[in-house]
Amino acid sequence: MVKDQEVERIAKKLDKMVQKKNTDGAIDLLRELKNMKMSLETLQSTRIGMSVNAVRKQSSEEEVQTLAKSLIKVWKKLLDGAEGRVEEKKKSASPLQCSSKDSPGSSDSKKSEPPKTPSSPSTPTTPTTPTTPKSTSFPPAPVTTDSVRTKCRELLVVALQVGDDYKTIGADCDHLAAQIEDFIYQEFKSTDIKYKTRLRSRISNLRDQKNPDLRRNVLCGNISPECMANMTAEQMASNELKEIRKNMTKESIREHQLSKVGGTETDMFSCGKCKGKNCSYTQVQTRSADEPMTTFVLCNECGNRWKFC
Repeated sequence: MVKDQEVERIAKKLDKMVQKKNTDGAIDLLRELKNMKMSLETLQSTRIGMSVNAVRKQSSEEEVQTLAKSLIKVWKKLLDGAEGRVEEKKKSASPLQCSSKDSPGSSDSKKSEPPKTPSSPSTPTTPTTPTTPKSTSFPPAPVTTDSVRTKCRELLVVALQVGDDYKTIGADCDHLAAQIEDFIYQEFKSTDIKYKTRLRSRISNLRDQKNPDLRRNVLCGNISPECMANMTAEQMASNELKEIRKNMTKESIREHQLSKVGGTETDMFSCGKCKGKNCSYTQVQTRSADEPMTTFVLCNECGNRWKFC
């Protein structure tokens, strides 16, 4: 089995070629990789698949592209096979876990364990602004050779690195981005429009300069990658935007309630849209008592509403 150091050396050379936009000599490195017996652990720790895929897209040589595709195809089979074995282990282990609840000594172990606070990724709360990162650990996200998934992970990394918070906190942006992307991919099982729309909303909100708390909470672990992958637009919104939406909702409800009141029909007002004079008006005391009432006018012809002070 090959050593990780050898693969890392090749990966660094390939990355430099991509950065310099010069892939001369890449074919020799790819041939060297072809002769290596690669393990799943080496693929995940060195991320050699991403480096090879980047060279494939950068190079215009047909031989380089063909060999890179061949390597990626072989490695993908290795990854798929490993994921299948993990699923089989989970299925076979589930009955054992159920039976262990009734085993002797299980009650003692439960007593010694501190109670856990339940959490739900679908209904996250807005945490306070973090000062130090939480010591959370997540399993490594599967390595992917899909160009769309790789690009989405790169865009997530850029979004997480907006500002200098990631340096201060010391967060692993590559790891977090891979986790978020993988949770979204596991939900849709493809890189279709729904997958891309979900990724686009995460990236947009993380990049928002007016919403730094969301980014900091993700970097610190207050918001887990799984939670971030499933948050709604309302949950990700900044406090300022939430307040604006709240006020707009109140205004819409008030206008809707006013429109339901028949009001008094009159021809004293002229509609600005249809120029008709078949209107109804309602007066409401919206200001202090010594101020005149506000008149809300509804055009019975076209439904246009306006406020007359």
